[in-house]
Amino acid sequence: MSEIIDTFIAPPCHDRIETLYQDDHLLLINKPAGLLSLSGKNPQNLDSVHHRLVKIFPGCTLVHRLDFGTSGLMVIARNRAVNAALCHQFSQRSVTKRYAALLCGHVNADEGVIDAAIARDPALFPLMSICAVSGKPARSRYRVVERFMRQLADGTELALTRVELTPETGRTHQLRIHCQQLGHPILGCDLYGGLLLPGTRLTGRLMLHASELHFTHPVSGERTEARNPPAF
Repeated sequence: MSEIIDTFIAPPCHDRIETLYQDDHLLLINKPAGLLSLSGKNPQNLDSVHHRLVKIFPGCTLVHRLDFGTSGLMVIARNRAVNAALCHQFSQRSVTKRYAALLCGHVNADEGVIDAAIARDPALFPLMSICAVSGKPARSRYRVVERFMRQLADGTELALTRVELTPETGRTHQLRIHCQQLGHPILGCDLYGGLLLPGTRLTGRLMLHASELHFTHPVSGERTEARNPPAF
């Protein structure tokens, strides 16, 4: 198998991490777009959610990750036991995750399901691919919130659709590649067609935001339903 070599160098992120909730067991944060979840092997990619938070909350660990370009809700465990309990919920798919996104073009159907297996190919890194033969099952739901036109800084008008995305599985780049498969890539997505239309390169970021996270608090047993609307 070919070795995967990651040459990506993250540009500096000057936006701060917003702590939305904290107790002795976990944190709920709003991750800014343009910040790694975990530090990379390259020393130039040291800055990350974990690198920043562990200085304030020693012993904290990541339960899940968001892509570099994705903003929004993350739950952070403050000790190993809580991490294990939350990771179990994620693996059992008892955690509900919802995302807000802006898609290029006007999506015809008001809601639907994208069911397309996703495969990792070292020769295509960092791209993932849709492959029914070697891919792992992947399923996402979408619901249209609104269809509208937006005028960009250069005067270009873009047809956009605001959607709510609910991944039922958690594959790498799942929502990004599934939206491309739908024929409406996420605006600002550099890997899966979201920068191909005229004017889209002025977008400035990936228009994908983790807006809801529902899980059971591993200590209190209470159902936690966190919501954090996007800035776009």
